[in-house]
Amino acid sequence: MPLLLFIIVPLIELYLIIVVGGAIGALWTVLLVILTAVIGVSLLRIQGMSTLTRAQKNMAQGQIPAMEMMEGIALAVAGVLLITPGFITDAIGFLFLLPGSRQAIIRYILARSSVQAGFGGQSINGQSKQYYQQKPGDKSSQNKPTKSNSPKKVGRTIEGEYRRED
Repeated sequence: MPLLLFIIVPLIELYLIIVVGGAIGALWTVLLVILTAVIGVSLLRIQGMSTLTRAQKNMAQGQIPAMEMMEGIALAVAGVLLITPGFITDAIGFLFLLPGSRQAIIRYILARSSVQAGFGGQSINGQSKQYYQQKPGDKSSQNKPTKSNSPKKVGRTIEGEYRRED
């Protein structure tokens, strides 16, 4: 399927560029493609800084900026789509630049994903999760994980001091 996308999407983009070029002229089509890329990258910079500011604010409050991390990934995808010549990729890239549509797309993807990561009692989509952990070598609780409020360290910790001698 991904290989098919790498073949079909450029063909559709090329066809659309030819059609638009036939309607408004080749020079205007090239200028339009360049203009959408320049506007997109400018908006990308603004949205990226806004997302970074929100992530720093959440971290300062002791919260994990999970949604902001996902938005950062979405903005990176938007950047790639916007610098790719074509009108369809630009339209999708601009959708990722609008905060409302970007967050809706992220929530849709997370709702359909089978794996969600939990961080400190929080998951990426904001729902509370509990940590389940099993101690290594514990045969009795192999099928019954123990529930705790915070993750426990697994393994041996060897405390000591060292001195570097060169």
